[in-house]
Amino acid sequence: MRLLLKFNLIFLLVFVAGVLGAGKVSHDMLQSNAKQEVLDHARLTMEKATAIRAYTQEQIRPLLETQMKYTFLPQTVPAYSATEVLATLAKTFPDYTYKEATLNPTNPRDRAVDWEADIVNRFRNQANQKEFVGERESGTGRTLYIARPLRITNPACLACHSTVEAAPRTLIDKYGPANGFGWQMNEVIGAQVVSVPMSVPLARAEQAFRVFMASLIGIFVAIGIVLNLMLYLLVIRPVTALSKLANRVSLGEQDVPPFATRRRDEIGKLAQAFERMRHSLDQAMKMLDA
Repeated sequence: MRLLLKFNLIFLLVFVAGVLGAGKVSHDMLQSNAKQEVLDHARLTMEKATAIRAYTQEQIRPLLETQMKYTFLPQTVPAYSATEVLATLAKTFPDYTYKEATLNPTNPRDRAVDWEADIVNRFRNQANQKEFVGERESGTGRTLYIARPLRITNPACLACHSTVEAAPRTLIDKYGPANGFGWQMNEVIGAQVVSVPMSVPLARAEQAFRVFMASLIGIFVAIGIVLNLMLYLLVIRPVTALSKLANRVSLGEQDVPPFATRRRDEIGKLAQAFERMRHSLDQAMKMLDA
């Protein structure tokens, strides 16, 4: 097997191993970064909802207390305000959704569907869990969601949600007496759920991965071409020429020209050693003829 072929076989093995290893590491890293980007967006949306709830509770609700005696204003409910504001945002970004999924809501639109009810029950069964992150398939593709429990910690909430008798008449008139009652202090009654699509970040990650792999393969191919050229010019060609001269000398040819080289590396030393050997052989043959 020729030296150049051996070199290329070894280089090919290193190339394949390097590309597979780099591909695995880069793909995992890009996918992880894409998920982290989605998670950061989801947490930002969640913090927006929390800020809207706090603003409504602390600044809007006190301003409308008098009017609440005559008509129930859902705008004073923190959950309603957060849902409405983020629903407006969803008109521009329809795949970004926010919902205060509740097992027994006053407003029917907040009722938890099956997968949301599972999350709420998870929080009810695991009191110490403050956040849950998961993925699911939706109509628009793969979606990451983040959920946080809605726990009754403010006694003022029970003024509207403890019993039908204790609830404001204006609330009953608007939503009826069937839902949203029987809540208790420190009970998890629902969960804030933010869903964010993963298709765009994952698509960007895949595109970056393809560009990286194409660049890596291109670099390896360029290195292979340069190494082959250097190996041929610096090693294969002079060794082949020296081998041909040695073969002619071994067959007894007397007019073999000297191997001309000015190199001082290993090839040059080999050529000098060959010339000394040939000179010694010529001297030995002359002594035998004499």
